[in-house]
Amino acid sequence: MKDRLRRNSEAGSSVKKYAYIFEENNIKLSDEQYEKFSVYLRLLKRWNRVHNLTSLDSEEEIVKRHFLDSLSLARCFEDIGLDPNGKSIADVGSGAGFPGVPLKIYYGNRIKLYLIESSSKKCSFLEYLKVNIGEEYEVICERAEETDIKADIGVARALGDLDYTEEVLESIAREYIFIMKGSKVEKSALNSLRAYRLNMKYLPKLYILWKRIKGQQDPRELKT
Repeated sequence: MKDRLRRNSEAGSSVKKYAYIFEENNIKLSDEQYEKFSVYLRLLKRWNRVHNLTSLDSEEEIVKRHFLDSLSLARCFEDIGLDPNGKSIADVGSGAGFPGVPLKIYYGNRIKLYLIESSSKKCSFLEYLKVNIGEEYEVICERAEETDIKADIGVARALGDLDYTEEVLESIAREYIFIMKGSKVEKSALNSLRAYRLNMKYLPKLYILWKRIKGQQDPRELKT
């Protein structure tokens, strides 16, 4: 598998030339992880010619606004004291795999990942990607409102209406939900969600809204 991964990564652009983007944000990746991100980048660009998976063309922008942005959740987990080891994560409305697949590359077997996506073309990409990067995750090709999948943590990028996104994630997550929001947060959202302000180089100052599902202990209260 490693030889195949190396051949795939060498066939296209290498994400390792953008290592400074991760390193300056104290995100440490192994050579194998860089190879997986390189394969991801190459396949994303190839499939994007036909299937419109992302509006970004620049490799550097893809690395920043997709790969690094996805890994900002790992920074959020760390800062609020949430240990994802051994937990299952559902990425709702995964699209081309963001933020779920970068999190899987980062955490590896420490997490179980579900990608919930209603577009059959995007699901095909996610299945093809899984084989080529050698990561195990489950693609659920159906609408989030209709799935019976349950996970410890539910995450989502923008799904439109914030109340709708929160409701869908709560129907799936057992412990925590995280919503990757823009630069503005309505005051009404803070009635039920907490706001984590993202401060990472090469990314705009955005917010991640999060919530502990009722009955779960706040991870910060576990520290003694």
